[in-house]
Formats: sequence, structure tokens, C-alpha cells
Amino acid sequence: MEASVLSVNVAELRTIRWRGREVPTGIFKEPVHGPVRASGDSLEGDRQADKRVHGGDAKAVYAYAREDYEWWEGELGRELAPGTFGENLTLQGVRVSGAPPGERWRIGTALLEVTEPRTPCFKLGVKMDSLRFLKQFTAAGRPGTYLRIIEEGALAAGDSVQVLAPVR
Repeated sequence: MEASVLSVNVAELRTIRWRGREVPTGIFKEPVHGPVRASGDSLEGDRQADKRVHGGDAKAVYAYAREDYEWWEGELGRELAPGTFGENLTLQGVRVSGAPPGERWRIGTALLEVTEPRTPCFKLGVKMDSLRFLKQFTAAGRPGTYLRIIEEGALAAGDSVQVLAPVR
């Protein structure tokens, strides 16, 4: 199977209630149609509420694998839509969780670099309607990965993912 992008997902900020206060979040990602520009520290049309922990240069793009979605669907007993985990890129045919830092991925005309696995915050638990889900997500060892934008460009659903060796 060729490594490819199944969906590109973005979100505007939304407010949720958490422990009696209103908190902004960008975790409610939805698939978009057509090319999306990867530039600076995010994808066009995507917003992160707190760039100290999500977003910024080293966490500009979050990727998650369809193969891990299939595992979760079995665990949870339900179908999950692209963007469920708050990822910007839903990919197939490429090792996402466990990808080595420094590995580079050419997607469309953009060049992205793996930086680190995701450590989820409480907002994923809120989205999944279970704060216990955070422990379950962490224990599963399927965190997905953050990417930095090395070369700006456009990417879209259907694009191939070309995995390049890490830069040393």
C-alpha cells in the first residue's frame, strides 16, 4: 500500500466548559477539501488555543495513522471519523506512532519533519467524553506524531507521503 493522506483536518477555535470555566480549544478538527497551505507554524485555516503545548514551530502539524484508527475502532466498538484525535493529517501506509525524530516526509509540495510523539491534554478526554480516555490513549502506545514545517507548500487528501531519511 502506498503511503498517502486520507484527510487534511483543520479547526477554528471553539470554547468548551472545563471545571466551571470556559476554555478555548482547536481539537475539533474537520476534514477539508482541496489543497491546504502548510506555512510558518500551522496549516492554513487551523488554530491552536495554547501554542506552548500544541502548535508552534515543533508542533505545527499533528499526524495520526488510519491503522491506529482501526485498532481504536475495535477497542471502542465504534467507527471514528478523521480528525477524532485532533490530528491535522490522517495518514495510511506510513509508520506514524514511533516515527523517529528527524525523519522527513514530503507531502504535496511541503516538507515536514517528525519532532516528537503527542502527549495528550485534558481536551482529548473532553472530546472523547471520558477523562479516563487520556490514560487509555497513553497506555495504548499509539500517540501519533508532531511535525515541523521545513519547506512551506500545499498538501491535500490523496497526496502520497514520501518518507525520507532523517537529517543528521
